Amino acid sequence: MSEQANILPGGGASALPRQLGNRSIVFVGLMGAGKTAIGRKVATALSLPFIDSDHEIEDVSRMTVPELFARYGETEFRALEQRVILRLLENGPQVLSTGGGAYMNAQTRQAIAAHGVSVWLKADLDLLMDRVSKKQNRPLLRNDDPRGVLKRLMDERYPVYAQADVTVVTRDERKETIAAEVIEALCAHLGPVEAAAEGEPQP
Repeated sequence: MSEQANILPGGGASALPRQLGNRSIVFVGLMGAGKTAIGRKVATALSLPFIDSDHEIEDVSRMTVPELFARYGETEFRALEQRVILRLLENGPQVLSTGGGAYMNAQTRQAIAAHGVSVWLKADLDLLMDRVSKKQNRPLLRNDDPRGVLKRLMDERYPVYAQADVTVVTRDERKETIAAEVIEALCAHLGPVEAAAEGEPQP
């Protein structure tokens, strides 16, 4: 059985790409939430291209994200990030994973709202710490108290992430399970109202 068949839930999931039109599915959330891993699964299930904004930034700048932070600082990095994401949003439909701070930029949020459907992968502190502690490429966590930094980021960012169109709680579960829940939540969000707006008959 294909990965697509394993993930796609029943109901109107097959209509989801059509309901998206030219919009992108945009994953937001803190580092370690699984935006890239789950985003890839959702993209595969829906036969859509997958783009990681951090990878695009690295391609454009020919530097890694940690190198960009070290050389130019967070403010300059965020400005570059905004420009890259605004350009990427012109290329829907697709699945787009964004960096943890991207959605904090008001202009980026407006662009995502105009050209995409946002999905917040919400995770608790213990899960995030377990995941990010295994990687050394997190510039914001290069600190004597990474757990404290991560908790502060959660306090600052979670109220903003909560503005996303869809929220899915991620946890220590198979990626396919979380991806299926994302697709189900997107179907519920777009639902028959979107179909009616496109002139399709109601079931």
